[in-house]
Parts: sequence; structure tokens; C-alpha cells
Amino acid sequence: MAELRLEHLHPPRLKPASFRVPAGRCLALHGPSGAGKSLLLRAIADLDPNAGEVWLGGTPRSAMTAPAWRRRVVLIPAESHWWADTVGAHAGHWDAELLAELGFSESVLDWEVSRLSSGERQRLALARALTLTPEVLLLDEPTANLDAENTARTEAVLRAYREAHRVSVIWVSHDPAQRRRVAGAELRIADGTVEGDAAWN
Repeated sequence: MAELRLEHLHPPRLKPASFRVPAGRCLALHGPSGAGKSLLLRAIADLDPNAGEVWLGGTPRSAMTAPAWRRRVVLIPAESHWWADTVGAHAGHWDAELLAELGFSESVLDWEVSRLSSGERQRLALARALTLTPEVLLLDEPTANLDAENTARTEAVLRAYREAHRVSVIWVSHDPAQRRRVAGAELRIADGTVEGDAAWN
């Protein structure tokens, strides 16, 4: 897999940002509510208008179509989107082992989406995203609605996927302890500015 690199990426309301996330590493992003963390992730995923460039290894985002980029650089938003009645209809193939690691049996695929709790939606949105085998994961508070047990499950799944596939991860979290557990570097957004130098150990 390839390094993710931002070069003067400039979403609305934020100042241009430049930093990198090496392949197989996780960068934690934090800051006050409304500071622009989600805006930055959406800009990286090319879901909102923005200026500047994002690179995946030696390939610039501008050289790809938007759908091709979004298959490789996948955003899991804080509130996941569901468009069909049942869970299973949202992906062509679900990994039964992954579902089990997240606390589900395969019968969850027959569940009505309307019966899912917010925490179940978060974990299933992650399982759905990983069916795409992304090269970059953009995680917007992926454990915000989870209890301690399911937070630990989710962190373990993401760690295993990141290490096995050498993906670059940006993880938004308000929890300092979680950031220390999952990430090798941190950046903060405040007053429209991405602060820090993402020094990798």
C-alpha cells in the first residue's frame, strides 16, 4: 500500500493543510467540536469542494476519477448512511469472520436496518467499508457510540486490518487515551488551522 500525502489541501473554512500518513500507520486528529475535523476528512475523500492536492503514493488524486479515488480512500462518517431495508443488501460480500470479530453472527445480514442501534450501525458500517479493501481509512469518531467492550473490538479489528494491509489511517477521536492506543502521531485542528507536525516515531 502507499503513503497518503496532503499538499496544501484547502477545504472551505480551513487553512491549507500539508502532512503525510505513511503506509501502515495511524494519525489521530482532534480538536474542539465544530473545528473542522469532519470537513478535512470529507475534503481528503473529495466529497466537498476543495483546493490543493492529495497523493496516494506517486498518484495524485487529480489523476483519478472521483469514484475510483473513493474506492481506494474510504470515509466512514460518524453517522453512517443506509439505503436498503436489510443489512446484507448493502454489500455484495460480507466477511463472516470480520462480523464475528465485531460481535455479530451472520444472521445480522437479515436484520432490518431500522432495528439497529447507533452502536450496531457504527460497527456494521466498518464491516461494510472493509469489504472494499480500502488503501486509506478516514475514521470520524468510529467508536463514539460504543461501550468499552465494543470499542476494544473495533480498535482490534482496525489495528489488524491496518497492519495486515499496510493502510494509512486518519482517526478522529476526542479521547486522549484512545489516541495514544491507536495512533503513532497526532494533529489538532483549532481556529481553522491544522496544528502540529505529525512527527512519526
